[in-house]
Amino acid sequence: MSQVLPGESVSRDEGPRGWGEALGSAPGTVHVTPGDQETFRGRIRTTQVGFVRVLDLEADAQCVLRGETHPAGGPAPFVAFGLQRQGTAEFAQGDRRVSAGPGDLLLWDTALTYTLHHPAAFAMRVVLLPRHALGLRDADLRAVTGTVVGTTEGFGCALTALLDTLVAAGEPRSTAIADLSAESIVNLFRALVAECGRRSGDSPAETGTGRAHLLARIRAHIDGHLADPGLSPGTVARAHHISVRYLHRLFEAEGITVARFIRQRRLDQCARELARRSPSPPTVSSIAGRWGFVSAAHFSRTFRAVHGHSPVRWRALRTATEQEAVQLTGPAGRD
Repeated sequence: MSQVLPGESVSRDEGPRGWGEALGSAPGTVHVTPGDQETFRGRIRTTQVGFVRVLDLEADAQCVLRGETHPAGGPAPFVAFGLQRQGTAEFAQGDRRVSAGPGDLLLWDTALTYTLHHPAAFAMRVVLLPRHALGLRDADLRAVTGTVVGTTEGFGCALTALLDTLVAAGEPRSTAIADLSAESIVNLFRALVAECGRRSGDSPAETGTGRAHLLARIRAHIDGHLADPGLSPGTVARAHHISVRYLHRLFEAEGITVARFIRQRRLDQCARELARRSPSPPTVSSIAGRWGFVSAAHFSRTFRAVHGHSPVRWRALRTATEQEAVQLTGPAGRD
């Protein structure tokens, strides 16, 4: 879906306000100060490529201040890069001050305050990447935040060429193609970060730490949603702004599939409840339902396959007295 702000002249009162609201669809709160005291023109078009958002901007002179951090529970922070197509830009974030001309890439972190000043009319393409989908350490991102990268060679050239192709093609009709396209953008950006690190003499860290942090968040999310029967690789991927394919790749390194991990965590919780002694213990079916199993029969089959006993017998073995346990651990009989 694309959104366009009309390009005709508008009053100073309406123009910057409407432009600020349009930019407000990007993460964070922005304040726009126009360069012209009488009129202001701006045009913005958004394109969604999987979990990556692309904004094509054309506007008159302005200064954009992004001055608020992300509120708790608000949108996930993004890392952004902007391709200066026409005009110039002066950017400031933290202690870094840089200038960009046509063909330059600006890189910044939307979770931090920044100022982006265009002294004259300009055109810019801004790309927003979910921070936790990058698999990069904070130190790696800090190394490139507030820097300018050329696009005539290397990964800067490859990245801008890919974006031109994807935006010209329009939003992908297939979710699978959209996810693959977004992953391609992310992978090229990660390569660009590594390339910038080598040029500066730094040795960028491997992405293992970033992946470990992302995996920890995903596991916590799964544990917090085990009771939801609809929990699936698809819902987990969407909650973390990554593709299902990338989610599966993360778990492949752990030697387990996403679906099996979810099932394992549900069985762990069910086993914990079954082993709890209580004067009036809950039924097996209620425990199964409480932890996301939609069918008590399916739960029993799955539980037996993993633990070697039906839930009823397993509970009896775990809650029996020592003498009862000796009797129960004889021939298994019928569960």
